[in-house]
Amino acid sequence: MGQALAVGDRVEVLLLKEDREKIRYTADVLADDGAHLVVRAPWAGTQARDFGFVRFEQGDVFTEHFWRDRWYAVKEVRDASGVRKGWYCDVTRPAVQRGGVLEVVDLDLDLWVPADGGAPLRLDEDEFLASGLTEREPDTAARAWQALDELAELAAGGFADLG
Repeated sequence: MGQALAVGDRVEVLLLKEDREKIRYTADVLADDGAHLVVRAPWAGTQARDFGFVRFEQGDVFTEHFWRDRWYAVKEVRDASGVRKGWYCDVTRPAVQRGGVLEVVDLDLDLWVPADGGAPLRLDEDEFLASGLTEREPDTAARAWQALDELAELAAGGFADLG
C-alpha cells in the first residue's frame, strides 16, 4: 500500500475539495499498518462550529482513521474532558501519503453518528448531487454512494471493525 509511518511521528493532514485546500493540520500518528493510518489531533478550526446536531470547539480531540485503500475516513470526536460526542465520517478518495503529508480528497458525502445511540445522519447528499461528479465521473460517484453505505454498516456495528 504505502510506506507506514511510525507511532509517535507527526503527519500533516491535507483535506482537499476539488483540488483546493479545505483545511490543513498536524496530527500525531497512533498506528499505521501501511493501509490503515490512525492519528490524533485537536479540533483544527480557529473557532467553534455548530452544525446543529453537534458543536466542534476548542479542546475537542479527533481520533481519525484514514485508509489508503478505502473510500472513507472515520473520525471519533471527544470533548476536552474525554466524553465521546460521536463519529464524523467523510466519504473520500483513498488517502495518499506524500512524505510527511497525508492528502485526502473529500467527496462531499458525510455521516454523523451520535455517541448517544441516536440514528446516524446522512449529510450533504444535495451538495454531492450538485457537484456534478455523477456526470463527470460516474464510477467515482457510484463508489462514493457505496462508501456511504459501508459507513452506515460500520456505524451499526459500533465501529468495532475499523481494522
